[in-house]
Amino acid sequence: MRHDTCFLCLHGCLPCRITIFILAGIVTIFVSADRGFGAGPGDLASRYARSSPQWVQRGVIYQIQPRAFTPEGTLKAATGRLPRLAELGVDILYLCPVFVSDDDPDTKGWSPRQRASGMNNPRNPYRMKDYYHVDPEYGTDADLKAFVTEAHRLDMRVLLDMVYLHCGPNAVFLEQHPDFVKRDKTGNIITQSWGFPAINFSTPKLREYFWKNMEYWITQFDVDGFRCDVSDQIPLDFWKTARERLEKRRPEICLLAEGIRLEDQLKAFDLNYSFVWFSTVRRAYEQGKPASSIRKVSEKLAAERPRGARIIRYIDNHDIANDAWPKRIETKWTFKGVNAALAMLFTLDGVPFLYNGQEVADTARHSIYARLSIDWANANTPAGKARFAFCKRLCAVRHAERALTDGANIWLDNDHPDSVLSFLRRTDREEVISVVNLSHRPLTVQVTLPHKTTVTYQNLLGETHVSTTLKGLTLHLQSFGFFVGKGR
Repeated sequence: MRHDTCFLCLHGCLPCRITIFILAGIVTIFVSADRGFGAGPGDLASRYARSSPQWVQRGVIYQIQPRAFTPEGTLKAATGRLPRLAELGVDILYLCPVFVSDDDPDTKGWSPRQRASGMNNPRNPYRMKDYYHVDPEYGTDADLKAFVTEAHRLDMRVLLDMVYLHCGPNAVFLEQHPDFVKRDKTGNIITQSWGFPAINFSTPKLREYFWKNMEYWITQFDVDGFRCDVSDQIPLDFWKTARERLEKRRPEICLLAEGIRLEDQLKAFDLNYSFVWFSTVRRAYEQGKPASSIRKVSEKLAAERPRGARIIRYIDNHDIANDAWPKRIETKWTFKGVNAALAMLFTLDGVPFLYNGQEVADTARHSIYARLSIDWANANTPAGKARFAFCKRLCAVRHAERALTDGANIWLDNDHPDSVLSFLRRTDREEVISVVNLSHRPLTVQVTLPHKTTVTYQNLLGETHVSTTLKGLTLHLQSFGFFVGKGR
């Protein structure tokens, strides 16, 4: 999570935060003592990412931000909504931090973004006080166990959000272990960019404390993995050892890195975030940048990482929704525009990611700093019903078509590269084609195909079928229209 104002500007704007991610990744790659590969991006691309569980590779992630997910803002209330998510078809639940957050009222120790929110709430879920218990705001430890049990009953996995880069000023371990945070020569605590005490990973006991913390949530609460906050500002060897230890207790553990470090997936992580990819999509929608820029950055991401490395594909999350009021993407990108983006991210390589409320086209204000709920009444509107049905269909198609989870991603040329993305997902036995119009204009699109024979595509998201010629595929797409077809 990107909590706050960065050193590049005074507002914590997305471009500057993305720049920090890039810089952090670069610095980590070249100075981390753990790296030990002696290889540049080109060398990494000749290696293979670690093998990950099938439930990760073929899953759909749904993020639950507890303060937004239900009006009550509790784990018990969230548990009651899980059958609806199972009906939607998601199978990996990523739960934002529910551990005890620091309640220090001194605003000097709050993040600038937290102060700017106007919520006047010291309890930032990304400023930890106690890593071993559920915050009473969300319920009890037993409530979390019940949440996980119900998720498993419904065939969904659960990832907890671990915030290990920093802690709160009243973290419970500080009295007995003052060396768990970084300090200057006079003993004063050193803070991270967001004004929170910086964790000292040079301390072996601190590392052991966090490794045991993850083991605790697996053994005592049966969770399936972790989303690791600001992961690439934490030494990679810490995460590699975490993986080794956790796999002894749960062989099919999942680690999702909120970072872009290129070598993450050689040994430590199963998935990485995609800040640059998302920002490119955002510029295409909001600044008129060409659709071809999305293809270009996607090819770059694939070329510089180990083969088979996976990123999550998202267009909204707790950070974006937190900052977007009053113009959430549903209002800026339009209902049809968001649908087109969802069709794209569900059919590209990687793992699709839905933010809570996205499945009902929610436009309400969200904040990680206070309880502001999804407008669930929107689920009963025509737009909400249509979006839910569309997301349900996308989940079903992803689970049914192995080309979308196991197939290579092959970019296809078309005659409207500024507006249209076209690509194939292909295995030895099957293929799925996606053609997505990211513009407001209706277009007739000619797509160049690699086939030497004609192919008929069954429309996976509609009723019509289309057939190709030796010259390729011609489609008539409405504004923000798309075609996803299975070759036969």
